[in-house]
Amino acid sequence: MIYTQLGTSDLNVSKICLGSMNWGEQNSESEAHEQLDYAMTQGINFIDTAEMYPIPRKNETQGLTEKYIGSWLSKNNINRSELVIATKVTGPAEDLHYISNKLGYSRERIFDAINKNLDRLQTDYIDLYQFHWPERKTNFFGKLGYVEHDNEWQDNFEEAISTINELIISGKIKHWGLSNETPWGVMRAFQVCDKLNIPRPLTIQNPYNLLNRTFEIGLSEICYRERLAMLAYSPLGFGLLSGKFHKGTDTPNDRINKFKRLARYNGELSWKATETYIKIAEENNLSPAQIALAFVNSRGFVTSNIIGATSMHQLKEDIDSINVSLDKSVLSKIDNVHMEIQNPAP
Repeated sequence: MIYTQLGTSDLNVSKICLGSMNWGEQNSESEAHEQLDYAMTQGINFIDTAEMYPIPRKNETQGLTEKYIGSWLSKNNINRSELVIATKVTGPAEDLHYISNKLGYSRERIFDAINKNLDRLQTDYIDLYQFHWPERKTNFFGKLGYVEHDNEWQDNFEEAISTINELIISGKIKHWGLSNETPWGVMRAFQVCDKLNIPRPLTIQNPYNLLNRTFEIGLSEICYRERLAMLAYSPLGFGLLSGKFHKGTDTPNDRINKFKRLARYNGELSWKATETYIKIAEENNLSPAQIALAFVNSRGFVTSNIIGATSMHQLKEDIDSINVSLDKSVLSKIDNVHMEIQNPAP
């Protein structure tokens, strides 16, 4: 395993981070534990989850993912200092009232959320606590264009960040980060932190893969210059980049088949681009998943690559991508496809 420094902290995290949003929906508790056990044997020390998980989100399953991690920690008597656990507080959304009627990043809401996070995870502290998405209406989760500015939003950065600082001082969290955030949101957070003399966000967790390289525009430079650690999610585009849908080896339980409303990576141009990436992989004796993950691993601004799997076979292949190095000719071919079909699934 390769390890990288998490931003400006003293934490070293595995380049492969174990994502968990399937657990509680597509994976049982025992399967989640099996994945965790195997990941640790492969040197993975970084786990990412969220209070909202699993996905797709619904009342009946909300919180199960954190509970599965908590039961694993308790059952195995894990040395907590050997793991870096990241979770998230849920942003505002009309269909998530079952989590809280006061979703958002007020002091009251954050304190309520963190106590429940800690209880489900059966731990005394969170290494990395993240705002799951912005409070304001802006471009994230595939939204394009900027037709109408959100004039109704009241800037809540100071209250939210001050609350985070209280959690750091109390020992409930060690560091904090952003997710699904824009360049303006990151710089606004930095501005508030510097003004209040509060630790800056350590990380940003945004989508990044062969079908969505929009992070390279603006945010990648911020990561380099401000030492903000980028955590890349959806590196396989909901499994499309694994090639199984093109090859007909997919199953009814696969995410794109099972949850038709999750159509972000299922467009015609995404299929066309993926078909070409599969050919590049085969020409170089690699699996489509390996080339897609190795590409993300190779980016200098990516600190950790968040993988997710529903089977042990998938998990092993994904983790093995850490041993794959793409030469210049392969990277050049990838860039050629990107120039022809730019960001078909932003």
